[in-house]
Amino acid sequence: MNAPVSYSQKSSPKGLLVLLVFVFLLFSFLFGFFIGQQRGVRSVVPDGEGVVLDKDSTPTSLSEDISFRQFWDVWNLIKEEYYRQPVSEKKLFYGALDGLVQSLDDPYTVYFDPEQAKEFESDLSGSFDGIGAEIGIKDDQLQIIAPLDGSPAKQAGIMAADKIYAIDGQETTDMTVEEAVQKIRGPKGTTVVLTIGRGNASSLLEITIVRGTITLDSVKLELREDGIAVINLSFFSEDTALQFTEVVNTILAKGATGLIIDLRNNTGGFLDAAIQVAGHWLGNQTVVIEKIQDKQQTYHDSKKPRLENMPTVILVNGGSASASEILAGALQDYELATLIGEQTFGKGSVQNYQSLPDGSAVKITIAEWLTPKERSIHEIGITPDVVVELTQEDFLNDLDPQFEAAVDFLSNP
Repeated sequence: MNAPVSYSQKSSPKGLLVLLVFVFLLFSFLFGFFIGQQRGVRSVVPDGEGVVLDKDSTPTSLSEDISFRQFWDVWNLIKEEYYRQPVSEKKLFYGALDGLVQSLDDPYTVYFDPEQAKEFESDLSGSFDGIGAEIGIKDDQLQIIAPLDGSPAKQAGIMAADKIYAIDGQETTDMTVEEAVQKIRGPKGTTVVLTIGRGNASSLLEITIVRGTITLDSVKLELREDGIAVINLSFFSEDTALQFTEVVNTILAKGATGLIIDLRNNTGGFLDAAIQVAGHWLGNQTVVIEKIQDKQQTYHDSKKPRLENMPTVILVNGGSASASEILAGALQDYELATLIGEQTFGKGSVQNYQSLPDGSAVKITIAEWLTPKERSIHEIGITPDVVVELTQEDFLNDLDPQFEAAVDFLSNP
């Protein structure tokens, strides 16, 4: 048997060089094509949207400690790898700003994208569609601060301090106030279901609320036959100070002998409005102290204190917050009013609302506020001079022992 024969072929140097050049060109083409495709994917955005500009801009304050390039590395990773394309750079941008603000871990410092900012500003104007309830976070739990008088929420049985565990079946764990507001709001006539916990009850309630158009009137006056004037302050808007002055003119002209200021479920509003209202009792005395780190600044009004000798009762409860606590705390410190009701909410911080060029906005905590006697009420609240509870049974039977206690106090000094 013949031995097997092996054949070999020698390559010429020229042929090998041609092969290597071809492989290199092919690799270069494919690599360039791949990079181009990736950059193409990265630059694609949904129809009708633009792209984020100035991506190479880096804050100088970070350059020595943190490579801001990592932000864009993550951005590009999302644009290249996320399985649902195209990715909205608009959502990435606003989401990044929202995360930046949330990193402060302050429920009162909030970033609003343009749509949210428009909704927030409509709230301040006094008209919007929704259920008519102020919500917030207390003890890490989303809850009702207060339902507005006559609102769909109050008519459905929602009460201050109700804890919101679900909205239309979606759990609220780790949900921000802004996310909750967006889910609760909706067109007039539509419904939303809130799953709530009330007090120490072990079972939860599911309450269906039909949304309506909420129109807010911040100042309401009732003149009683017994000479007591009742002023309901539902919130502090830009017009509240002027409306309150007109009401003061009326009650003084009518010869009122006592005054009840109902701040229950008043969740606050404009700081300036609260200061101007307090001026009717305090004149140019300090209404509130703003504390920024180690610095303090006092605020006061300058009008004549025409109500300083008017016997006054202020009604408060767990829904009385922020600007309403400023008014109540100031008059309590100077002993110019007696507070009746329940412990207030305890929001002792000041926010500044800053609109941005693209229509978005930031509401940022800039200071803590103190009462004239330098009491801090943040997350503590104000304790009434006379504690009177309004129970669920009272609410269901249309009874108001707090208001009755106020009338009795003024009628029997």
